[in-house]
Parts: sequence; structure tokens; C-alpha cells
Amino acid sequence: MKILAGNGNPELAQAIADYLDMKLTKASVRRFADEEIFVEVHENVRGEDVFVVQPTAAPANDNLMELLICIDALRRASARRITAVVPYFGYARQDRKPGPRTPISAKLVANLITVAGADRVLSVDLHAGQIQGFFDIPTDNLFAAPVMAADIESRLGKQSLTVVSPDVGGVVRARALAKRLGNAPLAIVDKRRERAGESEVMNIIGDVDGRVCVLVDDIVDSAGTLCNAAAALIEAGAVSVTAYVTHGVLSGGAVARVEGSALTELVVTDSIASVAAVKSATRIRHITIAPLLAEAMRRTSEESSVSSLFD
Repeated sequence: MKILAGNGNPELAQAIADYLDMKLTKASVRRFADEEIFVEVHENVRGEDVFVVQPTAAPANDNLMELLICIDALRRASARRITAVVPYFGYARQDRKPGPRTPISAKLVANLITVAGADRVLSVDLHAGQIQGFFDIPTDNLFAAPVMAADIESRLGKQSLTVVSPDVGGVVRARALAKRLGNAPLAIVDKRRERAGESEVMNIIGDVDGRVCVLVDDIVDSAGTLCNAAAALIEAGAVSVTAYVTHGVLSGGAVARVEGSALTELVVTDSIASVAAVKSATRIRHITIAPLLAEAMRRTSEESSVSSLFD
């Protein structure tokens, strides 16, 4: 078993290697003068089970190409099996045709990873479950809920919790977390999106008066939805609102929006490497999914059950 890290999130790759008491595979992943990507593996990987850790977050196209070229380099070096470990799967929000003459980019990216030579894919909280079906190779979709539940119990466990989904589409995710928190009550924020990137909160479904609310979602990008939901929950009588999100994309003015919002705290995993603005934010905190990914990688290599991680 070997672990190869791209430049997408080297800190996470190192944390995974440390958990497994391994060293990262020696390799060069660099740019030519014209920004073309060059990969060279400096260790023998013939017959090895190799895991390439590379989220495809911003810059999404560069990180995606790095992943594809790393896979190709390993395939041509005769690796026995190549697993693409993609903690954050970019282009996942383009998983269907919302209108005429639009692409299904998530399927295209799945095809690219498969054709490059990956034998398996390991990801965390895919935006839509059907993306697993876009791959013609085995694909494991891990869930960050156990990591979140442990953190919530350690920090908010003795309070009156209500788990809140920021939209109707996230109810299944919110219900799964509520179940892990001792079947905590569930509430839903009903919103109407007028245009891409903007949302308007309309109504709160469920009782949040006097409750400590935990908003849960898979991706926070502009943070408009979360901040509007938090304001609506406070207006409805919530004592406080903390958000737990797997993938902290946090583009544009998202960090400033969170800092000035009604959120007590935004907790994101380290599936995406943090920029300086996120690291210095006072209301944004990170929890690690390195042990979760490391255990899944170990079990994949040992041909044992990955699903038992969530029992």
C-alpha cells in the first residue's frame, strides 16, 4: 500500500499517512514554465496498491488535471491498483440537466477519472448519491456524519438540540445526523432560490423556539443559504445556531458573510485546504476527516468492509 499526494491538499494527505504510520510516496508534481503539469514518481510502485489523495477544489481544473496525470503516471508504472481518493469531488453540483443545452459535468469528470486508469474511487459526502452511478468502477461514498456527531456531542451534547436542514433537499442528511445524536428533533428551512447563488428564506418547518440549532449541509460556497437560515432560526426563537458542513468551499465574500452573520460558529472538515482568510476567521473552525479516510483506505487495501465504519 502506498499513498501519493497531489498539491490539492497536502496537509490532509500527510495527516492520513501519519495516522497509518506511513510515509508519502516520493514524487514530483510540478508545473512547466507554460503551466503544464508534470508528474514523476520517484519510487517503485510496480504491483503496489496506490492511493492518490487529491480533492478537486479550487483551482478545480488544475487539481483535476493533476489527479488525472498522477493516475496515468501510476498506470504506466504498473501499479497493481489505483484508488482515486477525492475528499471533495468538484463539478458535483452539475449532476443533471437543469435546462436545455447544458452539460452533466459530474458524469464527464467521472468518465475522465475512469479513462485515466483509476480502478476505484473514494470520496466524502458526494453532493448527490447518484454520482456513484456515474462511475463504471467501484466507488465508495464516505459520510462525515460520525465525525460531526462526535464533535457536537463533545461541545453541545447536554443542551436541547434540534438538527436543521437548510433546504428540503438535505433532509436525508440532517435526519441521519439527528439519529446519531439520539434521535434529536428535526427542522427544515423552506427557501426559494430566485437566481443562482442567492436564496431567500421563506419559512421554518418544525419547532426551534428555545432550542440550540445545528444546521447541517454538504457544501458551503457563498454561505448565503446558511447565513439566511441562521437569521431565520434566531428570529423563530432559537437560542443559538451552529453550522456543520463537510466541504468548506467558501468562495468570494463567504468568510466575511459568516463573520457578520447570526451563526455562532461554522464548522467545516479539512476535505478542502483552507486559504488564509478561512484560517484567520474567528467563527470558522475545522475538524479533521483524516482518520475516517485513513481507515477506509486501510480497509480497502485489506479487502475488508468499509461500510462497517458507519455502524
